[in-house]
Amino acid sequence: MKKKILIVDDDPDVRLLIATRLESMGYDTIGAEDGQTGLDLARKDPPDLILLDLMLPKLNGYKVCRMLKFDKSYEHVPIVIISSKGSEEDKKLADEVGADGYITKPFEKTEIAATIQKLLGSGNPPV
Repeated sequence: MKKKILIVDDDPDVRLLIATRLESMGYDTIGAEDGQTGLDLARKDPPDLILLDLMLPKLNGYKVCRMLKFDKSYEHVPIVIISSKGSEEDKKLADEVGADGYITKPFEKTEIAATIQKLLGSGNPPV
């Protein structure tokens, strides 16, 4: 069974870029354009991993991460922050709310793949 990754980013081009890359690697992807939708999707059908922007409409990424990581039902789902905010303070706050990784935009496509494979294991077999 393919592993599913939830991509939460308000930029449709970023969601498409990441989804295309991950689907070519054999993952299933779903997308959300705001924090509340991302939170709802994660709770409805927990993904294997979440890629989460910080600056989102409705609920910011810090709040979404905290709400999922501090809930016993979802604390096991790895969350990787992907944000243009790259200060040490931003990374420290992401760590405090439970994020499992942090990637700064702009990013290399290989950086996302490597982070996902590190958190999920070797990934899906080629399709």
